[in-house]
Amino acid sequence: MKRLVLLVAAGLTVVALAGAVGLPDLAGAQDAGPADDTITVSGIGSVKAVPDEAQMSFGVETRRPTAKAAVEVNADAMRKVINALRQAGAREITTQWVTVYPFSRGDGTIEGYSASNSVSAVSDVEDAAGLIDAAAEAGANQISGPGMSSSNAEALYRQALAKAVAEARARAEVLAKAAGRSLGEITAIVEGGAQPVPVYRATAESAAASTPIVPGQQETIATISVTFTLR
Repeated sequence: MKRLVLLVAAGLTVVALAGAVGLPDLAGAQDAGPADDTITVSGIGSVKAVPDEAQMSFGVETRRPTAKAAVEVNADAMRKVINALRQAGAREITTQWVTVYPFSRGDGTIEGYSASNSVSAVSDVEDAAGLIDAAAEAGANQISGPGMSSSNAEALYRQALAKAVAEARARAEVLAKAAGRSLGEITAIVEGGAQPVPVYRATAESAAASTPIVPGQQETIATISVTFTLR
């Protein structure tokens, strides 16, 4: 009986060793698969459009012997300019700055004080010339601009984004085909973004306007980076 027990124990030991050494680890084999191959490409999309809004700056500088007199005269003059801008169709009129400072003679003696007031205003491009003329006639002696923009800038940027994604996919397909592979799913998209830039392509100009304003074209650009899996 003792010999039989020893044989059974020995048999169990052989089975245990066989399970530990001879059999494959199936769970480990399932987890050790290779990572999916990927490819990352960049894409650029652009949309050109003629801007329809103009932003300008209008100001008045006045000089008087005292600071109080300079401020009072400047305030009256600026009210006339603002009123003229409103009548000419300006919108979003906003004060930019108000300054008062002394000015001197060559020997350093204070001669008087200068007061300045400036506002920004937005109008349709076709009304920009009228705003300039109206402000100048009302007494504005500091005029700058215009800065051109599109009222539908966000829609233009979304169009540029769509073109950027399409270009990225086209580039990725060329690279994948050259490598003997095909594109899989998109795993990541990183947006770069960009600001509208002028193209300086002239459009029709109003012959009746005394101050010519030519809007030209603006190019809205979007940049992205896209990662695809490879099959």
